[in-house]
Amino acid sequence: MTMKRFPPRGRPLALMSAGMIVLACMIIPAAMAAEQPKAGGTLTFAVAAEPASYDLHRETSFASIHPVAPHYSLLVKFDQWKYPEIEGDVAESWNISKDGLTYTFKIRKGIKFHDGSVLTAKDVKATYDKIIFPPKEVVSAREASYEMVKSVEAPDDQTLVFRLKWAAASLLANLASPWNPIYKADILAKDPHWYEKNIMGTGPFTFVEHVKGSHWVGKKNKDYFMKGRPYLDGFQAIFIRDTSARVATIRGGRALIEFRGFSPAARDDLVRALGPKIKVQESPWLCVLTVAVNTQKKPFDDARVRRALSLAVDRWGGSQHLSQISIVKSVGGVMRPGYEAYAATEAEIVKLPGFGKDIEASRKEARGLLKEAGYPQGFGFTFKNRDVKEPYEIVGVWMIDQWRQIGLTANHVVQETAAFTKDLRDGNYETGMDFACDFMDEPDLQLFKYVSSSKNPSNYSKYENPKLDELYEKQSRTRDAKARRALVREFEKIVLNEAFTVPTLWWHKINPHWAKVRGWNALPSHYLNQDLADVWLAE
Repeated sequence: MTMKRFPPRGRPLALMSAGMIVLACMIIPAAMAAEQPKAGGTLTFAVAAEPASYDLHRETSFASIHPVAPHYSLLVKFDQWKYPEIEGDVAESWNISKDGLTYTFKIRKGIKFHDGSVLTAKDVKATYDKIIFPPKEVVSAREASYEMVKSVEAPDDQTLVFRLKWAAASLLANLASPWNPIYKADILAKDPHWYEKNIMGTGPFTFVEHVKGSHWVGKKNKDYFMKGRPYLDGFQAIFIRDTSARVATIRGGRALIEFRGFSPAARDDLVRALGPKIKVQESPWLCVLTVAVNTQKKPFDDARVRRALSLAVDRWGGSQHLSQISIVKSVGGVMRPGYEAYAATEAEIVKLPGFGKDIEASRKEARGLLKEAGYPQGFGFTFKNRDVKEPYEIVGVWMIDQWRQIGLTANHVVQETAAFTKDLRDGNYETGMDFACDFMDEPDLQLFKYVSSSKNPSNYSKYENPKLDELYEKQSRTRDAKARRALVREFEKIVLNEAFTVPTLWWHKINPHWAKVRGWNALPSHYLNQDLADVWLAE
């Protein structure tokens, strides 16, 4: 399959693989998308936390991607107006061999890094080598997503080739991941950790400054390879941890948008206050809060204890109540609820531990498991959480109350994002609030969270299970949707029985923003569409 040359203004180049569906986003009217963009102005947006590091290859939080993404380009990316279609970024065209084992990309000529040097296929190869085959001392949060890749080659300056061990329908979408910014090969060769504290990309905005506890600033890249863009003169991200303060900042116009999303109450508050000056976009959200359980610490090395933690949780009741005050809503397992191709139906999920609708029966079973494991009177433990109120702290308080129902006492320790993330990575915790957020519905992405920690550094539970790893690879290779769905169900059953990572509730995305913000479409992921190249201000 040969892809045509990348056309002007980001027209789509290719459809995603079979099994993908367009999620029910509230799409901005076509007339707005077709408006003539106006150049100039600075977009100020609010961010609820600060980056743990600047290296998106290792990070997993919006706190990194929102301020950092505008400085970088991707190989290919999702078209914000025709999601989940894919368009080129530094790639102007590509070809997929008939057997699906070779992907060949042609890289645009003349793309410049912000230091004036020219980007070549060598830089793209170095980037994907770091992501797929990282050195031992380098963390790559998505390494396991590319197990099908045998090699990445750059035979000349404008050609990049991925050779696969087996054909995988998800590869093109994985390559379009917003977590794959293109880095400079020469810098990586000297220091693969350089990008953790520094910025050097080819994106629409150059880096100006990051003042910790205050703001992040980028300015227009006048040498950006997409002619006529970006439209903005610059952007400023302001860091505001408190939710009510962020809402007040939007209401007062000090910031025009918060890309992650607000609660129903905050949405209603802004609509009441600003009327036609505010627009609201909503969509399902490919995010779920989970509880990471450190399987290397007693008593959590015992699956019975871990399963009791899950059985204690009234997810169906929690969905009813928390969805009124928070961004969490849907009950589901390892795939986004409502995703018909691969998510468990309600009839399937209620049969799994922790998801039954008879909460008293579930809690009775939990108490029995604790007694069997030698903890009949319950016990106390530490539950670490991130200092982001919505939805981390809200759901954290709810979880502690759920565990109290079976006689367990959890000490709720709330930490700043960097410290919180470090403790999870280092295994310095007993239980901790974690999350799984992705940029598209695809088992290769959603199941990746649960493969053995030796294969996936983002599995903070330190859990190892060769059977899960085998099922992950098997479903990835399976072309038949029905057979693949059966493998996903088998995988999910093991995850929920072993309870090394406990899903809570899936999210619902609500983005109120000032109406003068144009050229940005809310997608089902708060990771997508963050380079700001198309954003402009109507006044």
